[in-house]
Amino acid sequence: MGKIDASRPFIPLRFAVLTISDTRSSKDDTSGDRLVSYVEEAGHSLIVRDIIKDEIGSIRAKVENLIGDERVDVVLTTGGTGFTGRDVTPEAVKPLFEKEIDGFSTVFHMLSFEKVATSTIQSRACAGLSRGTLIFCLPGSPGACRDAWEGILKWQLDNRHRPCNFVEIMPRMEEHRS
Repeated sequence: MGKIDASRPFIPLRFAVLTISDTRSSKDDTSGDRLVSYVEEAGHSLIVRDIIKDEIGSIRAKVENLIGDERVDVVLTTGGTGFTGRDVTPEAVKPLFEKEIDGFSTVFHMLSFEKVATSTIQSRACAGLSRGTLIFCLPGSPGACRDAWEGILKWQLDNRHRPCNFVEIMPRMEEHRS
């Protein structure tokens, strides 16, 4: 496990949190609430929070908008990563990835296996990079959001994390466009 180098100043990132659901509202969006709490407790900023229906076109359009929004560094989605007919988050978002973060899914499943054993195979959690914006698609359960944040995102989205993290390479993610 890495560690935090307290001698480095913290660099806050700007987040969008999207809940993908046909059934959730702002009154009962437990997973979205949890992600917002994690983001803010870590010292980052919440720029956008929304709930989107499980529809490929709506999800893709919203994420594309956020990728183009200079105020957003990271998009977190929760929901729509399972196997029911309405679970379409990966189909909506993966075509936007310029680079997939394969290790996110691998590590997420390792962490999840410790909690839910083989049931982790029912998640299609994924992550990628598009035009300098990091995108993480998490399952809709509050526990899965906790596991992803506490086990991966909290560390990789903190510039003080050693031996490495995403924040320190963010300025170079768009080098190929120069």
